[in-house]
Amino acid sequence: MFLTDKIKCMDEGIAGVRRAIPEVPADVGLCRILLLISERLQAELEHKLRPHKLNDSEFRTLIALFSRPGGTSTPGEVCLFTSIGVTNMTRISNALVKRGLITRGPSAEDRRRVVMQITPAGKRFVQKMLPSMLPRLKLLFDGFSNTERSTLNHLLRKLAHNLSQLEHAAGDPP
Repeated sequence: MFLTDKIKCMDEGIAGVRRAIPEVPADVGLCRILLLISERLQAELEHKLRPHKLNDSEFRTLIALFSRPGGTSTPGEVCLFTSIGVTNMTRISNALVKRGLITRGPSAEDRRRVVMQITPAGKRFVQKMLPSMLPRLKLLFDGFSNTERSTLNHLLRKLAHNLSQLEHAAGDPP
């Protein structure tokens, strides 16, 4: 089913719920649209990575290391950059080390500290993959003016800020 068809079904479902429970805000639809789009974006990315036997978390880890000076970072820093948990980072780094895309070992300055570094093969992979992903990314925003892109960026960041406020108020970790 196409995403636009899913959204149409969702709209009908929310309208039915709102008839039964009028106090349900229309914003429920906005949240659901964001979730549907997020799921579809994730599937799009995974589709591009699957032939390379890589998943989104592994690719985000490579990008995090690729973006760092010297291609080096600690697992904790990469977790912050990628929003990946520490337990998953161990599994991900093991998989990337096994494939020769990163190395992992003790820091030269502090042997208690673990350092991850992207390998030349990892750099080549990122440099090959990113350009191949750009044409479809550009299509996602086809028809959006620069002003619309800027507005969407601003609104999504405002939503993220509100979510952070909810996390903070609930005592959830930031």
